[in-house]
Amino acid sequence: MIDSTAKIDPSAKISDKAVIGANVVIKENVIIEDDVTIGEGCVIEPFCVFRGPTVIGKRNHFYQFCSIGEACQDLKYNNEPTRLVIGDDNVIREHCTMHRGTVQGRSVTTVGSHNLFMVNVHVAHDCIVGDNCIFSNNATLAGHVVIGDWVIFGGLSAIHQFGRVGSHAFIGGMAALNMDVPPYVMAAGHYAKAHGINKVGLARRGFSEQSINAIRKAYMIIYHKHKTIEEAIPLLEELAKTESAVTPLVEFLKESGRGIVR
Repeated sequence: MIDSTAKIDPSAKISDKAVIGANVVIKENVIIEDDVTIGEGCVIEPFCVFRGPTVIGKRNHFYQFCSIGEACQDLKYNNEPTRLVIGDDNVIREHCTMHRGTVQGRSVTTVGSHNLFMVNVHVAHDCIVGDNCIFSNNATLAGHVVIGDWVIFGGLSAIHQFGRVGSHAFIGGMAALNMDVPPYVMAAGHYAKAHGINKVGLARRGFSEQSINAIRKAYMIIYHKHKTIEEAIPLLEELAKTESAVTPLVEFLKESGRGIVR
């Protein structure tokens, strides 16, 4: 079904089983296959390919040569009808790839809203990406990765499968992440190590000086008191009683299965 207000170039190939919302703009040589839903107000530049089952929200902008909803690269994948779901108001630049999930994982890859994916970013099967993130050129997310909100990935950075990055973290360019990165932490290097808290980013997002100081104190407990995660958690829980900004750190550490960058 194609909404009557959609503007579609005659060279585009759109399946009869696709759904195209109101005021969508589809440019030259775009291919949209079965079971793809394109939400209201999206813009799709030339030579993009969309495969389903894929559901895309409103006002997303896909630049030329994106591959969205392709079958994943996991060798166990056997053409099961897994999904890709993308939120609203994302900017997805040239040559980005986002793959559907696997039945061994969540069966769905999920991308939130208000994110910027720069040139050649890869989002693999079963990933979860939050909101308001920035992924610089050639950033690579392996399968089953979980990214929080307001995360920044530098160019050419990569994260191992099943890795996790907490909200407001900052990942330096060319970083190789083989361990989890807690919320608020800056990580860089190969393999990545922790380099303090993302103080500038937190201030820009309206965190109070009191909250930033509490987060810094929590960082010191984790990284400079020579504590194991198990030993640090009770101290962080006590700190969180008076400063709620520490709570995401506590929750993240409790759920970390592979350990954190040190």
